[in-house]
Amino acid sequence: MFPGGGQPDMQQLLQQAQKMQQDLAAAQQELAETPVEGSSGGGLVKATVTGSGELKGLEIDPKAVDPEDTETLADLVLAAVRDANAAAQRLQQEKLGPLAQGLSGSMPGLPF
Repeated sequence: MFPGGGQPDMQQLLQQAQKMQQDLAAAQQELAETPVEGSSGGGLVKATVTGSGELKGLEIDPKAVDPEDTETLADLVLAAVRDANAAAQRLQQEKLGPLAQGLSGSMPGLPF
């Protein structure tokens, strides 16, 4: 099970787990600070979210504003926010996926 047939060094395992936890926290902080953009309507509406999915900004081109048709504008806003959130989820997978796999794979049985 362990290389060389010996027992794992508990101190080494704890240090490894602590480092992975620190790496995960750093990646989460980086996500919280990374802006990700989504758009709809060919760029008429743009939404900016953080890598963790928090809506930070919304730009609406005046051409998208029709007082007689606010439903279309609402749909464009929703689509832009969804697009930005999808981009944020891809970024989360890219940043956190390897770390989560490392946590669960390095110490079987631990609830990471």
